[in-house]
Amino acid sequence: YSESGPVDATEAVVYVHGNPGSKADWRDLVVRTGEFARAIAIDVPGFGRADKPHPHEFDYTAAGLGIHLAHQLEQLGIERAHFVGHDFGGPFAVFAALYNPQRTASLSFINSGMLRGYRWHAWARVWRTPLVGELAMLATNRAGFKRVMGDLPVAFIDEMWSNFDMHTRRAVLRLYRTSDPEDQAMAVPLLRAANFPSIVIWGDKDPFIPARFAVRNLESFPSARIEMIAGGGHWPFTD
Repeated sequence: YSESGPVDATEAVVYVHGNPGSKADWRDLVVRTGEFARAIAIDVPGFGRADKPHPHEFDYTAAGLGIHLAHQLEQLGIERAHFVGHDFGGPFAVFAALYNPQRTASLSFINSGMLRGYRWHAWARVWRTPLVGELAMLATNRAGFKRVMGDLPVAFIDEMWSNFDMHTRRAVLRLYRTSDPEDQAMAVPLLRAANFPSIVIWGDKDPFIPARFAVRNLESFPSARIEMIAGGGHWPFTD
């Protein structure tokens, strides 16, 4: 993990990356947030520089990674977390919040959240298909990876690629195959009842998750504020 700000503070902004990200996605925001609060960005298991156990040895589900995140924050002395989740980091943060609601101060989503009715993008459908997904991961090279990532800063893509080893690819396959947006329906009543302070931020040119899903978050977070970033893609905080 990386952090900035007062290291002994028990309340913190917690940045949670998605796929194929890492704590490095948040480098700039962690530094800037540290000017007024404790800020933490964590590599979840299977990604970045974290341990990457075999799927037989670790629960690579959104719930499993969320509960693991909750335990990580306990170890770091965080008693109140303001979660900021991007991509799969949104569901990870949601499950961490539901596991420890009394330790959750707010939930913020960037191109993420509770996406009932979402149909997987093309690459996700490939990864969810047995054998086809494995072959696609084996065939993935640097040039192809950069094409999929789109017009992002070169250093940002290079950092992602440096972490996208075969262990991470294996974790990605498992995560996508154990995830279904429709399964989130069970959590909606719990989230509505908790009514965590929330904001939803979305790049309106996201090629992976259409911007119309930003407002679907209101089903789970009725008091959330929606902010659209004109011209922003799937990583509006860096592109």
